[in-house]
Amino acid sequence: MAKKKRKKKKSSASRNHNGLSLLLLLLIAGGLWFIIQHADCVPLRSEGDSFALDHVEKAEMARTPTDRPHQLLLRTGYTVSYNSHWKLPNWVSYELLRRELQGEASRSNRFATDTDVKGTPANTRDYTRSGYDRGHMAPAGDMKWSKQAMDESFLLSNICPQTPGLNRGRWKELEELVREWAARDSALLITCGPIVSTPARTIGHNRIAIPDRYYKVVAAPYIDRPRGIAFLFDNCDEQPSLQTLAVTIDSVEKITGIDFFYNLPDSIETQIESNLWIDIWNLN
Repeated sequence: MAKKKRKKKKSSASRNHNGLSLLLLLLIAGGLWFIIQHADCVPLRSEGDSFALDHVEKAEMARTPTDRPHQLLLRTGYTVSYNSHWKLPNWVSYELLRRELQGEASRSNRFATDTDVKGTPANTRDYTRSGYDRGHMAPAGDMKWSKQAMDESFLLSNICPQTPGLNRGRWKELEELVREWAARDSALLITCGPIVSTPARTIGHNRIAIPDRYYKVVAAPYIDRPRGIAFLFDNCDEQPSLQTLAVTIDSVEKITGIDFFYNLPDSIETQIESNLWIDIWNLN
């Protein structure tokens, strides 16, 4: 009778290797399951945040009225709700962090057509000899932390026709003041955009709408006492002081129909949108 071949016993090293491989596979599977289950949970991109939010991109955004053309454009440093009828943004929103104020990216000053927009896009020639500046919504000065963010700030979907006195005056003054607030409060949420009447006056071959007014809303939701402030500007050269232009965020929502910072917790959203706190914002 032939002898039965004895099965070779696996060595302890081999058994350990197989055990480690199985453990690794289980860990990978568990990690993938966790990612899938928590794909919608994005950590805040801020310093010293005091609460957690899902979809930080949405926390930075506003809710566009349903009767208005709206194309969402996600950029490196900001988000745009683009209006194909106006060929302007409905709003531009971004988060500004203290650590982003010291970047090294320099201004390109190369305004460019945004080929991602639906319909006929604005062209740099539309602004030529129009009497209006190419006014940034998300300012280039807030995008120094990334060359790509800086370059994208010159896309015309982030630009609106502004009178020179506004663009180089109070609008620029507020941009510089916002950077001071970001340095003080660690992180801000900012949304700004045009207010356009119907029918709108236009410039250029592509009929870019000329806004009658502009708004900017600013929130500091991560500090111990969350607060917010807003500003309304006429699109003209002569501007009163920023203190005179300051209003509540609630009042801008009523004028524009836009719901700002809707993804913040209700208790914080109500507090920052209904109060002004002029003294705390150092507008004197």
